[in-house]
Amino acid sequence: MNRIKTYFLAFLLSTCALSSGAQMRWNQTYQTYINQYKDLAIEQMLRYRIPASITLAQGLFESAAGRSDLVRQGNNHFGIKCHDWIGPTQYHDDDARGECFRVYRDARDSYEDHSKFLARQPRYSRLFQLSQTDYKGWARGLKACGYATNPQYANKLIQIIELYKLFDYDKAKRYDRFMASHSGTDQPINGQGLLHPIYLFNDNYYLYAREGDTFKALGKEVGISWRKLARYNERDKHDVLKKGDIIYLKKKRKKAPKQYKRRPHVVQPGESMYTISQKYGMRMKYLYKKNHLPADYKLRIGDRLRVR
Repeated sequence: MNRIKTYFLAFLLSTCALSSGAQMRWNQTYQTYINQYKDLAIEQMLRYRIPASITLAQGLFESAAGRSDLVRQGNNHFGIKCHDWIGPTQYHDDDARGECFRVYRDARDSYEDHSKFLARQPRYSRLFQLSQTDYKGWARGLKACGYATNPQYANKLIQIIELYKLFDYDKAKRYDRFMASHSGTDQPINGQGLLHPIYLFNDNYYLYAREGDTFKALGKEVGISWRKLARYNERDKHDVLKKGDIIYLKKKRKKAPKQYKRRPHVVQPGESMYTISQKYGMRMKYLYKKNHLPADYKLRIGDRLRVR
């Protein structure tokens, strides 16, 4: 599949990475996409023997890291056209004007259909004779078998894989099932936006609250009791959530991740013991305990707090 002109322009403006002959540079938007979908890509690899690195690189390239019109309007992460598709469709200019593209319920369905598309099309059958770690062979094979018309398609996939070290995922034997099942459910839920992407930190899952969110609405979305959700975050279940609030989906840990050992937190303006505990994914009482502080201690800007 060729990239659509509308999102190709957005892609160039936002990453400055994929223009012909340009040196690709690391981009946070790409890394965020990888963090969100890597477990879904590994799951697909273990089921269909398509390298996770290839799936991720194609998803990044074809969807402009999830920001293309095909994704926003139809959750199509891989630019797959209709062909013999009998499901819902959308139309965009590509190699020709008004071409038909598939529409999916969510990203998970898009990833699944991408795997089946490659596994069931005879023209791609020779790719499955390659090693699962031969990402270069897969990239060049996809181009040779006609997946895309862009003459630089294979090189771009390889550049993405090597820059973000996606080849490491090709050796995976297991994946985070929670992330695989939840990270792909980002279909539109109303006129205001998408389901919340879920992230992983300190052996816990979290999301960022949006304007108007409540524990009840979030609990329904992620399949967790809203009372438990509030309790996990040391909040009252009726609290009004603010945009950007970190909401954990499991009980928080007793301490920050190991990389914060001997790296105290320096209190900044506007911070509280609660916001600091949320930042590191640790329960507030242990933040007090580690620093031998009474419950009524008044934080001061510049205080240094142990978090690990």
